[in-house]
Amino acid sequence: MVRANEANWDARTPVHVASEFYGLDGSRTAEDWFAPFEWTDLGDLVGRDVLHLQCHLGTETAAFAERGAAHTVGLDISTAAVAEARRLAAEAGRDVEFVRSDVHRAVEALGGRRFDVIYTGKGALCYLPDLTVWAGIVSALLRPGGTLYLVEFHPLLDALGPTPGPDRRQLLLRYDYLAGRGPLRSDTPDTYTDGPPVQGATTSYEWRHGIGEVVSAMVGAGLTVQLVRETELLPWKRFESMVPSDNGWWRLPPSEPIIPLLYAVRAVKG
Repeated sequence: MVRANEANWDARTPVHVASEFYGLDGSRTAEDWFAPFEWTDLGDLVGRDVLHLQCHLGTETAAFAERGAAHTVGLDISTAAVAEARRLAAEAGRDVEFVRSDVHRAVEALGGRRFDVIYTGKGALCYLPDLTVWAGIVSALLRPGGTLYLVEFHPLLDALGPTPGPDRRQLLLRYDYLAGRGPLRSDTPDTYTDGPPVQGATTSYEWRHGIGEVVSAMVGAGLTVQLVRETELLPWKRFESMVPSDNGWWRLPPSEPIIPLLYAVRAVKG
């Protein structure tokens, strides 16, 4: 299933590169992908070594270099995505290293290097079957005192779906919040971006992970959780009913309940 996901992300990459969603024509900057609270939580990055796991095209990865990280590394399973990330960094003159690897083999792929900050999320954990294994790998990649910062789509968001029918504006609980049913198989030529249909490998697999599972995996790997945030904001328009927020992100309209759509966890290795 991990191999199927790798092939699917290779097939998605040219669609995403051409999409307006990612704004690689200069219409979006690296900062656009971050909420202000993320930089508050991360603190000063000057002189720190930063690793971005499951970085895809490196659109977020670039921000760490721009904010003064001593060395920035992005890691992703997709050969096609890493090639594009390297190209984009070179064209922009950014000193960012990109490594092609399954996150499960990251310690070996990175040659035993350790980092001060590991950043991940926004659609990453759903592609990992076992968070206990993942948290152990993250711990092995962190220096003592190093920080894991996860910003991920809230499992409540993944459980919501629009009402069947012509209106499709009201949201209902339609999907699982918690794990327990195994991987969810998808076979579609569409992705979360605009652009033409995916050509080739269209099958992918995702796993549900509740926040309790995420936090417990971190604690079990010897990380100390310092902060957990929940926010009603998203960096892109997931549902048609969403409206722009003050910072250019998106939220549900005032007529809807305020519910968490994104969450963040900061944990430190002792």
